Amino acid sequence: MFTKEFFISRLRDKGLKVTSQRLAIIDVMLEKGHLHPGAALVFEEARKRVRGLSLSTVYATLHEFYRRGIFKMIEFDRMENRFDRNIDEHLHLICRKCGKIIDYPSPGTLRRAELEKNAGFRITDSRLEYYGYCRECGERPEPAKGLK
Repeated sequence: MFTKEFFISRLRDKGLKVTSQRLAIIDVMLEKGHLHPGAALVFEEARKRVRGLSLSTVYATLHEFYRRGIFKMIEFDRMENRFDRNIDEHLHLICRKCGKIIDYPSPGTLRRAELEKNAGFRITDSRLEYYGYCRECGERPEPAKGLK
């Protein structure tokens, strides 16, 4: 589903130029997208591909991709915002211990068009999250504070 050609086509459809910086960011999202990386990880990996790439360029590009609907942004209060290459409706399972974000198909109880029509509300973005512990962390409970 997610290929380099797919994202290049989306860039062009949105009126964006295909630049080496944007391609490097797309490459990172193709390789590391399952991790829902933050800008710092995208920068660290993309600068290996493009000399002179700055962190501010990565931030600006990721936010532009978000604004244009190429990626989703998952905003958090207490940790770095993360980016998602999957813009289809789905929910996130977020581990409270390791911070892993897992995509899970949306139950799809209401379709977006139905909801907009019935509520008279134009939806621009959505997000559904469940917090808990992933398989790895759920099997290794965190020790009580103060005990060794």
